[in-house]
Amino acid sequence: MNEYIYSFSGKKANLRNILHCDMNNFYASVECMLEPKLKNYPVAVCGRVEDRHGIVLAKNYHAKKFDVATGDTVWMAKKKCPELVIVEPHFDEYLKYSSLAKQIYCQYTDMVEPFGLDECWLDVTASELLFGAPDTIAQKIRETIKNDLGLTISVGVSFNKIFAKLGSDMKKPDAVTVINHDDFKEKIWNLPVCNLFGVGRATDSALKKVYINTIGDLARCDPAFLQSRFGKNGVKLWQYANGADDSEVEKIDYNRTVKSVGHGTTTPSDLKNNDEVWKVILQLTQDIAHRLKAYGLRANGVSVSVRDCNFCAKQWQKKLESPSQCTIIIAKSAFELFRQSYKWNKDIRSVTVTAIDLVPKDIPKQDSVFSDSEKTERLEKLDNCIEQIRNRFGKSIIKNAVLCGNDVRSSPLSSVAFSKANSYI
Repeated sequence: MNEYIYSFSGKKANLRNILHCDMNNFYASVECMLEPKLKNYPVAVCGRVEDRHGIVLAKNYHAKKFDVATGDTVWMAKKKCPELVIVEPHFDEYLKYSSLAKQIYCQYTDMVEPFGLDECWLDVTASELLFGAPDTIAQKIRETIKNDLGLTISVGVSFNKIFAKLGSDMKKPDAVTVINHDDFKEKIWNLPVCNLFGVGRATDSALKKVYINTIGDLARCDPAFLQSRFGKNGVKLWQYANGADDSEVEKIDYNRTVKSVGHGTTTPSDLKNNDEVWKVILQLTQDIAHRLKAYGLRANGVSVSVRDCNFCAKQWQKKLESPSQCTIIIAKSAFELFRQSYKWNKDIRSVTVTAIDLVPKDIPKQDSVFSDSEKTERLEKLDNCIEQIRNRFGKSIIKNAVLCGNDVRSSPLSSVAFSKANSYI
């Protein structure tokens, strides 16, 4: 690689060595590694059909040969490949192997930025004297992942994050692809524009309408035209295509600002009344409150979104009386928001609750003159006590009576151990 590159502003910038490590067919590969008998069969990792999460989350290369695609419904995937083996996801295992892979990456640099469970950017610019050229480091990492974890990765090597990710996609599985500053035009400008990071289906379709079909077409386009047509995103994509991405790789211990904490679910059967929605909201909010406590945050507001049985989505939000991380306070606010907003023209298929407008938990708060501060304090103390018990003995050791019995998120909403007289408390 050259010693320097020049940005479009004309300023000289040090050339970086960036890797993008992408674990091949991660979920499916972990399942096949844990159960070697599966390796010779087409395999798809899918959610539980009975829970209406029955879509393909990941597939192995045998399944890809039959055009099985991520997002296919189970029946669609089975139609494409009658011999397809369906396995349920084991997220604890995926977290485990994702963490083990990061530990290997950190042997070469502390600048490791995760992008989901299965992808990471690495800046190895300062690692060359210790471990060799960037493509040599990439090969060492690829071999270590394969030998130590039994999984394969594809690694892109380039001078910026965008081209490094593009490189990891160009050759799979178990491969290293280098895109240098000297030859990136020859290597990537003839590729479809949808291959470029940031170009999704909608953007790809919009670009094609103005005859931008390849990355080279985008790179050679007038940026003023792109801005007039696509706004700031158009200029950003033009910079990506021309190799002008200068975004940094964050360190492994970098803490991003948490802007919201949400949790949603698709229920096994459609929700038909407020009582059923309340139980879902309450259970979702328990997870949200737990994470708010873990992050040391309080929410100033709450958002509720639903999809009805016709997949039509609606969303609402409101401010809380004062910042809170208390389960019941957030749940009651979310439910009141839903009850005031939803007209019950259709049954509901899925519910998502999100804590928004987050602030540090220790920041001074001003209670409303209309709020019952003593009651709020009692609820928060109770919630903290419950949190401590769950942390010690497990999250299912104590629960609201209305949630006793089956998990309302993954089984029919039929178990009611709480009278309507005491509802929503």
